[in-house]
Amino acid sequence: MLDSLMALTTSAAVSLETLLICTLASLVLGLGVAGVYMYRNNYTKNFVVTLALLPAMVQLVIMMVNGNLGAGVAVMGAFSLVRFRSIPGSSREIGSLFFAMAVGLATGMGYLAVAGLFLLIVGLMTMLLNTISFGEQNTTEKELKITLPENLDYTGLFDDLFSKYTQKSELIRVKTTNMGSLYELRYHIVLIGTDIEKSFLDELRCRNGNLNISIGRVSTKSNEL
Repeated sequence: MLDSLMALTTSAAVSLETLLICTLASLVLGLGVAGVYMYRNNYTKNFVVTLALLPAMVQLVIMMVNGNLGAGVAVMGAFSLVRFRSIPGSSREIGSLFFAMAVGLATGMGYLAVAGLFLLIVGLMTMLLNTISFGEQNTTEKELKITLPENLDYTGLFDDLFSKYTQKSELIRVKTTNMGSLYELRYHIVLIGTDIEKSFLDELRCRNGNLNISIGRVSTKSNEL
């Protein structure tokens, strides 16, 4: 059942029937890969179409190389150039590209059943992990930015408020803004609850002269793994 379709052909050349079967299988499985990527995710049509077609393109390349070492090295070099012609993507996009390429490699070698089983297992696992709260950040963990006038000493200024409203607070960075007339303090904090944010901000405003204060999710680098 999991044998290669190539083993059924006795000639060294790939037959038209084998090529059509593998290509159709790659297109169907590519649609499955694209469907997994679209599940609970923001996406663009161009990227989804690319995911759907990528297994068929990889499959054709693998079938044409088929043991030719020189052609294999040339193709590998051509694929490596694609990286320098595209912008960095998120970790999920990169994972989906590898997913599609793995399916294309399997179909290119004639292992259609293996490719289908791989799509089923990895696709279901991906959808499950995106459904549950696996890997999600703590909603009470925030990044706090406070602007202060230059004549105000910020050392210990908010310690009592952090003790009242947060479980943990850490000063990450201090920088000057507005030609040195203002300080910007950046903290990572963990609130003791989700319904105290406004009260916390109101009391902070009384300490910093009602200058800018922002609070939000801890920033992450979406373009890196």
